[in-house]
Amino acid sequence: MTRRILLLGSSACHPTGFLDHAEPEIRDFFRGTRRVLFFPWALRDRDAYAAKVRERLGRMGFEVDSAHETPDAVRAVENAEAIFLGGGNTFRLLKTIYELDLLVPLRRRVREGMPYVGSSAGSNVACATIRSTNDMPIVEPPSLTALGLVPFNLNPHYLDPDPTSTHKGETREERIAQFHEENGEPVVGLREGAILRIEGGNASLRGIARARLFRKGEPPAEFSPGDRLDFLLGQE
Repeated sequence: MTRRILLLGSSACHPTGFLDHAEPEIRDFFRGTRRVLFFPWALRDRDAYAAKVRERLGRMGFEVDSAHETPDAVRAVENAEAIFLGGGNTFRLLKTIYELDLLVPLRRRVREGMPYVGSSAGSNVACATIRSTNDMPIVEPPSLTALGLVPFNLNPHYLDPDPTSTHKGETREERIAQFHEENGEPVVGLREGAILRIEGGNASLRGIARARLFRKGEPPAEFSPGDRLDFLLGQE
């Protein structure tokens, strides 16, 4: 498998702006690419979202086509040099991917080597399922099964417990433990600023933040930028 995947835990990271923290990784990952196909379906105002991404990637030297502007999204995926799926609501993004019959062509193109960049919701849908997303199910996709480009799940924007908080609801870690009561996939908690890069059978943590790995029946493990996580792909 020749997949090339870049999964961002967030599109912004305090105190910088949109994609600022990820620019070095995106530039390197898209090296040799001229045009990028953008999926804006995680947000309601797709025109505004496409304009924002077009301007930001334009400053990196890439031209952007938005999939919502094409009459044939399947053909656009088939012809794309590279693809970027933006953040927002994961359920809305996955529902649209199903509605436009994009699951199969996306899987095939990425497995053939088309570069795939996801941010937050766009990272979630690259996984086995979207069951570990933080988002509200504001719409109902036909299935929670996602693209399955990687054999694990993500929890973007992962937040550590605040020992000073008086909040009585579940922490993110507790919710992931509940996930593992019903599911077996590992979950990578990507803090804002963390980026996971996958090249074939190699996986490494990049960006400016650490990640926390949750595996069923095991204590959580911490990883820092530069660490290898190839073992996450060994389950395939």
